Amino acid sequence: MAQDPYKELGVARGASADEIRKAFRKLAKQLHPDRNPGDKASEERFKKITSAFDILGDEEKRKKFDRGEMDADGRETPRGFQGGGGFPGGGPFQGGGFQGGGGGGGAFGGVDLDDLLGEVFGRQAGGGGRGGFNPRGADIRARLEIDLEEAIRGGPKRIAFSDGRTLDVTIPKGAAEGQVLRLKGQGQLGRSGGAGDALIELAIRPHPVYRREGADLHMDLPVSIPDAILGAKVDAPTPEGTVSLTVHKHSNAGQTLRLKGRGAVDPATGKRGDLFAHLMLVLPEKADPELEHFAEAWRKDRPYAPRRKG
Repeated sequence: MAQDPYKELGVARGASADEIRKAFRKLAKQLHPDRNPGDKASEERFKKITSAFDILGDEEKRKKFDRGEMDADGRETPRGFQGGGGFPGGGPFQGGGFQGGGGGGGAFGGVDLDDLLGEVFGRQAGGGGRGGFNPRGADIRARLEIDLEEAIRGGPKRIAFSDGRTLDVTIPKGAAEGQVLRLKGQGQLGRSGGAGDALIELAIRPHPVYRREGADLHMDLPVSIPDAILGAKVDAPTPEGTVSLTVHKHSNAGQTLRLKGRGAVDPATGKRGDLFAHLMLVLPEKADPELEHFAEAWRKDRPYAPRRKG
């Protein structure tokens, strides 16, 4: 004969419906067979707390038990009649499923037992008889590296798993580092067919051109000496492609050009930051005798010391 259901769940006889439900939830998470594969003791204990909750989780059954009209195995014991029972096979837990039996299929205080189990385990109700449930498979996790441009604009991406499967996922616009995408039903299959989910963590690769500061992007923009002195239109990369920027006359190294709305995406607001192009004056790759001659004359006739302050 089963133990007193109150003792099985570790609650007092005067416990509220919510206290009973919380006690069962806590124990069920600890003892469920999916979390303790091969542990017979945990499996037996899980069966006992399930049977206990089948009684105490149903208002009518609980009243009958408290009046002595039902035993701890869920068998009704009317006055003047001993033995027998309305639950052949010794209780409401049979073959790994939940048999509603009696009143209401496990309904208690407006909460259905199937719904409670689905909430606790993430299971899908259904299967055999009323009140059964299909164990859900484990979730799988994977890491997907994307480019900064892909994170900004979003779009389709394919990911390969270690088991050989490939899945097409949609990167949301403005995806952030560490963001997790959940693909329902793409995880491992459970013992009764229910599948877990695939959890895809996004990682944004370091970019060879842009440095990210919050939602803003910064880059170095090479400019030739003649273009800096005389002014020019120069090509500059952006996440959406190349654009033409105006370098004004007498521009200097370190000056910054701002491209509004061409930066990364702020995950908190969903708005684009700005792109800042820092001018970097660049000499020709090969030595130019004419330029050297000009520089010598310039230094002799028009000396200036940019490192001197004041």
